[in-house]
Amino acid sequence: MIKLLAVDMDGTCLDRRSRMTDATLEALRKAAGRGVIIVPTTGRNLECIPHRLAAGTLFTTGAMDEKKNRDLFRYVISSNGACVTDIRERKEIFRAPVPADDVLPLLRECGKLRLGIASHIRHRYLLEGRFLTMAGRLVYGKDARGVCCVRSMEEFIRKGGYKVEEFQFYFFSPGAEQDVRSVLEKYPDLRAAYTGIYVEVYSKDASKGRALAELARHLNIRKEEIACIGDGENDLSMFEAAGLRIAMGNAVEDLKKQADHVTDSNARDGAAKAVEWILKR
Repeated sequence: MIKLLAVDMDGTCLDRRSRMTDATLEALRKAAGRGVIIVPTTGRNLECIPHRLAAGTLFTTGAMDEKKNRDLFRYVISSNGACVTDIRERKEIFRAPVPADDVLPLLRECGKLRLGIASHIRHRYLLEGRFLTMAGRLVYGKDARGVCCVRSMEEFIRKGGYKVEEFQFYFFSPGAEQDVRSVLEKYPDLRAAYTGIYVEVYSKDASKGRALAELARHLNIRKEEIACIGDGENDLSMFEAAGLRIAMGNAVEDLKKQADHVTDSNARDGAAKAVEWILKR
């Protein structure tokens, strides 16, 4: 019997336009109504989880989904596993920030390159400069509750002494990706996940799988009682921590190869279909 369902957000629960559909929400509500613990598991920071999912449970009020979502979820895995948060108690169950000794040296080195700099700090999404902040708000749209602008990321972190959940470096020039790769080779305690336009940098101790295992231990739930749904390379570790593994139709091939079941794509409500498949087993 599945007791916990970990679900990725972008590329899984969200469609190609970053929207959470009615079918996906209803399927998650149905599972929660049957006693399954729903755990949003995302590379996003906590305050930028999808607004339709957050309505009535976290930072939003008065939204049309508020009453229906009130008991939908309690725990969130965010920033690629750097944090596990109990939003009801407002406390962290697990945290694996970027090592403090690496934060400022990394920023100084990356500051010499032509990069856009962003970070996840205290569950918020901080971006350096107005241009990047405007772009972040445009991309996240209604999900941009946690987007904030800072003039200098290095100065902000140094003065505040903040712990960093994750860095993101955006490639603004040809060769920027290779330059960042060269810099990161000097930091063995960091892990990097690359896309075509940016890289996510976080502690080697942070992963969705590690976070999911820590939450399961906290809740006394066994691996075989955990199901997960994902689409990307950062979901591979989550597959290792779950007994039932489902890949989206649009997932990377490595994930599909390790999956127990492959559902439809995120353009065809694949996550909703996967939840229904779990409930029928």
